[in-house]
Amino acid sequence: MLDSFFRRKEDEDRVAREGRLPPGQALTHKFPVLHYGPVPRFNPATWDFRVWGEVEQPARWTWDEFQQLPRTSLLMDIHCVTRWSKFDTTWEGVSVRTLVEQGLIRPTPTAHYVLQHAEYGFTVNLPLELVLADNFLLATHYNGEPISPDHGYPLRGVIGNIVGREDLKVPYFWKGAKWLRGLELLAQDRLGFWEQAGYHNDADVWKEERFG
Repeated sequence: MLDSFFRRKEDEDRVAREGRLPPGQALTHKFPVLHYGPVPRFNPATWDFRVWGEVEQPARWTWDEFQQLPRTSLLMDIHCVTRWSKFDTTWEGVSVRTLVEQGLIRPTPTAHYVLQHAEYGFTVNLPLELVLADNFLLATHYNGEPISPDHGYPLRGVIGNIVGREDLKVPYFWKGAKWLRGLELLAQDRLGFWEQAGYHNDADVWKEERFG
């Protein structure tokens, strides 16, 4: 146990020296499970993913179709509002930016925000510019394996810090919804579940924007 403690402390000191540890955060080697409500069941025969709202044409993919979309891998540090940070995590999935670039999603000029819709009516909001950034992903895999049910299987939004990309905004990890089922593009911002409960709407990890 002491060896584990000292190893964690050494790793935490290293990422702090590298400027990768946001204020108020602590490194963890674990992956804590935090969510509201039960874990939903996944049925690949009925699951679909939809995009609607401020788009030229709504889009829908079945699970089989979604797996055929262009795939991307990201190495990111992730930061939870509950003060843990996990470094050098690898995610694989579908980039919304790629879908837009390939014309599979066509936002209208009035589209400025995105509401992530998940199971049980759970929602998370982000500006469209963040959803189209390099550090946001519709992820199906974590560290080479399908995401576990507790962490959002079969699909979750993920957003984090890409080392060396100071140009990218980095919100806390709750800004990516677990058990994701669709994206609604909006002309005006609409608060998500946790934002309605008092969490900060921007959630910038470097500014410690935890609560409104």
